[in-house]
Amino acid sequence: MTASTPGRPGRRAVLMLGSASTLTSVLPIRPAYAAPDGAPPATAGSKSANLTATGRPWILGGRLHHTTVLQSFAFDERRGHIYALQVMQGGIRLAGEPRSYSHADRAARGDLCLNRLTMAGELTGHMYLKGFGHGGAIGVDDTTGGSAMLWTEWDAGRSGLGRGICRFRFAERRVLDRGSRAVIPYQPVPGSTNNYAAVDPVRRRLLLRYRVAGVPRFALHDLDRFAARDFRPLADFPQPGAHVSLPFQGMALYGDHAYQLLGRGYGQGSPSARSSALLYRIDLATGQVAQRVREMTAPALRPREPEGLAMLRRGGPWLCLGYTQGPPGRRAFSLYYKEID
Repeated sequence: MTASTPGRPGRRAVLMLGSASTLTSVLPIRPAYAAPDGAPPATAGSKSANLTATGRPWILGGRLHHTTVLQSFAFDERRGHIYALQVMQGGIRLAGEPRSYSHADRAARGDLCLNRLTMAGELTGHMYLKGFGHGGAIGVDDTTGGSAMLWTEWDAGRSGLGRGICRFRFAERRVLDRGSRAVIPYQPVPGSTNNYAAVDPVRRRLLLRYRVAGVPRFALHDLDRFAARDFRPLADFPQPGAHVSLPFQGMALYGDHAYQLLGRGYGQGSPSARSSALLYRIDLATGQVAQRVREMTAPALRPREPEGLAMLRRGGPWLCLGYTQGPPGRRAFSLYYKEID
């Protein structure tokens, strides 16, 4: 597999390494994998199955198309793209709409902005998803021909949260409604809400998070069977950590484990990083927690809120964590990574 070579970061995103040649020199050599330009640098001897290590900075101060916070992100490693979701900002009127709407209106309607960036954090495009949900997770199948297949929540209810999931391809500046013919919808658990998806494209697995009767659960599926509407799960179990009073902020899928991030934001006068975020590794065979740690990455960010979790395979694997910072109207995001086995 050949690596993509996205452009260098602009002023709005700072990559924590000097040049593409420097990147090549510090990346570990692994059969069949070569990290794309813009991937985080590996550090000799730093890989560990232990999640307690503080995340290393990768992209700092990145900006999305709208001024609202990053909600989730995932990677198209084959083509060198990051896809990131955010709820639309207020004051925008899209084609065919009778008026503009506030940010609160957009959140209640489930209207999202989907961003495409280089692996260095440079924004290269965007599109809109109307009536899809809150954007709590996004999955990417980058093994498909043409452009990648993207998986997101779909069909927002009154709460603004998705009652199913869907897949579609990115199209610059396009506006997709929930009923668009370009959207392939799935409703694997009728009556559920808070439907999120993460994808392991190599092992052909899909992780579904959903909520029924107020109880959040995970369901592991064969990706190709799911796409063919065979919704029989390989595993289904309650979401660990649902009893703690922290919002769900992201999930990732890799091999025999799922990862989840729980946390809330803090700023001046608010609780410290020590109590604001938890990171979990979950054994998919048992549904039990294999490891839980207090997530101490980026404690100096003000305000600091964990937003998004994704797995980067090439040259790693790396577990990547997203954080938002900055005042309302000038939100930025930063990505950090942990090297894991």
